[in-house]
Amino acid sequence: MKIKEIIEMSTDELLTKKRDLRQESLHLRLQQQSGQLEQPSRLRLLRRDVARIETVLSERSKQPAEK
Repeated sequence: MKIKEIIEMSTDELLTKKRDLRQESLHLRLQQQSGQLEQPSRLRLLRRDVARIETVLSERSKQPAEK
């Protein structure tokens, strides 16, 4: 997921996407523990996407305070 796509999403969409990504991450970690994970790199990509979303959300929450 690119940062441009994330910025264009609404706050509600971002919160929903973040929840979905965290849930997918949980499932992948469980697969990894049981030795069934086929793409270990997917975990890293999910973590990065969640971090990008959290960054955009925190920037949005700071904007009204600056004005």
